[in-house]
Amino acid sequence: MSSFRAENALSNAGEPNQMACENEGKRLVAYFSMEIALENSMPSYSGGLGVLAGDTIRAAADLRLPMVAVCLLYRKGYFSQRLAEDGTQTEEPVEWRVEDFLQEESARVTISVENRRVELRCWRYDAVGVRGFEVPIYFLDADLPSNAAVDRGLTGSLYGGDSYYRLCQEVLLGIGGVRMLRALGHDSLTRYHMNEGHAALLSLELLEAEAAKAGRTTIRAEDIENVRCKCVFTTHTPVPAGHDRFPMEYLTRVFPSQTGLFDLKDASAADLVKRVLQAEQAYPDLQQAARAGTSVNMTYLALSLSKYVNGVAKQHGETSRQMFPGVHIEAITNGVHAGTWTAPAFRQLFDRYIPTWREDNYSLRGALGLPPEEVWASHLIAKHELLEVVRQKSGLKFDPGKFTIGFARRATGYKRADLILADLDRLRQIAKNAGPFQIVYAGKAHPHDTGGKAIIKHIFQAKKALRKAVPVVFLDDYNMDLGGKITAGVDLWLNTPQFPLEASGTSGMKAAVNGVPSLSILDGWWSEGHIEGVTGWAIGEARRSTPGLVTDNAADAESLYTKLEHIIVPMYYNERARYLNVMQHAIAINGSFFNTQRMVHQYITDAYMR
Repeated sequence: MSSFRAENALSNAGEPNQMACENEGKRLVAYFSMEIALENSMPSYSGGLGVLAGDTIRAAADLRLPMVAVCLLYRKGYFSQRLAEDGTQTEEPVEWRVEDFLQEESARVTISVENRRVELRCWRYDAVGVRGFEVPIYFLDADLPSNAAVDRGLTGSLYGGDSYYRLCQEVLLGIGGVRMLRALGHDSLTRYHMNEGHAALLSLELLEAEAAKAGRTTIRAEDIENVRCKCVFTTHTPVPAGHDRFPMEYLTRVFPSQTGLFDLKDASAADLVKRVLQAEQAYPDLQQAARAGTSVNMTYLALSLSKYVNGVAKQHGETSRQMFPGVHIEAITNGVHAGTWTAPAFRQLFDRYIPTWREDNYSLRGALGLPPEEVWASHLIAKHELLEVVRQKSGLKFDPGKFTIGFARRATGYKRADLILADLDRLRQIAKNAGPFQIVYAGKAHPHDTGGKAIIKHIFQAKKALRKAVPVVFLDDYNMDLGGKITAGVDLWLNTPQFPLEASGTSGMKAAVNGVPSLSILDGWWSEGHIEGVTGWAIGEARRSTPGLVTDNAADAESLYTKLEHIIVPMYYNERARYLNVMQHAIAINGSFFNTQRMVHQYITDAYMR
């Protein structure tokens, strides 16, 4: 891409970014995500994908990357969590005023859905970087009087409705998003980055535009190659069920007049359709494919039309290559936005001793030179802030002198939030022999995830059984603010996913920038960030993803208990200087690397400049 030059993309911290200056007013990269989380009081997201997207955009603004972002606007779908005495979760919808956070743009675009005209507007939010550079985010909105009632609701709720509703949402995001960017004057875009397969349909809009430029109405090989050179795809999901598939009949229903879009006499176009449908045979037209009961795999659509594809950790890249054999998939490990997730006490500490840390997160490697007593003092401030939240939410007075373990993630089966509770007698023994400890939990279960809700109830049962021997609290209404308080305020971050189902796992990275070491399964990012006894500790041994791999919950629990009883808790109470040394290494090694500034730099050099 001629617009990008390496010497411009990677400017030194504190110096003007020549790439941004030369392209003043022009945006070169379009980042598409189904959800983007920007402010806790702006509940337009569901979970980790949206939080990662928000962190990515903040880092792009810090680095003055000429990027623009697109997602859908959701007025509903986000919920407040309420927990009964036994841990039963109920959900209450959250209402918010769009006008309080976003600025409406005047541009309008239309899309044809089932031959109905659907009008889209957008709302703008500017993410401002540490040097004042802005990355605009456009939230697409179909709730307009000109639209039919069924279409007005398409941008109403994240993950709402049935699979056909979901497909229509992805039509608005991908096709509507590209059209909106054109209407807003973003005509210099050279890369389209799809964050998961939800935005894969943008490739169809780009293909149609390429064919139109050549004076054709059907797509051929040269169109496919031109679009492929523009697209980047990041996959996040390590299980097949997490990848969107829609019956071909749904697409012919949404686009009844587009069934002849691909020139199936062209070998490349026919091969593309065959791969996206994962079909054994070629079909003479899309209507015939629909009648045969085929399905469109959005991930295969994105894979087939992207020049660069990546997983979100080295281990996840390997898992993804096994899922999609024959596809070249690289890996760029996720990060977190350090300026956002660092607690106020640590921000002040870093500002005093590492003044460039906000502009250049890599300078956090200097944390090894911080006065240990000031690191501990900053940690105690964050810990007291968390325990005050515990008191306010639960009425429990946790002891700030006790070793505190944190676990706060979406409540779902593979994350195994209750693994540490597998043997309550063993927990009592550890507390008696090694030293007292307490556990802080938080996490929402998806309203339809009965297994996740059962895990929360199990934690409440264990809490009651353990009583004062090992105090346990489960804080309700998990959100970005509460998550930040927990990752900064505990003494140890616990992560127990079922291998190899952790794509990345950014919660431990948020803990690391606050000097909180991890005790974790060697999966996701921890396979890279773990140095035993230096940045934290591993549960179990390193392993490889192989077909038929069986998870040994008992062995994982035993490893967890052994590390707590014989290494971690005794070190915390009896060798505080050593524990502080681990805390400082968590910042210096993991905090300085596992951040979105480094991540976006890698996207620039590996994906956007290719």
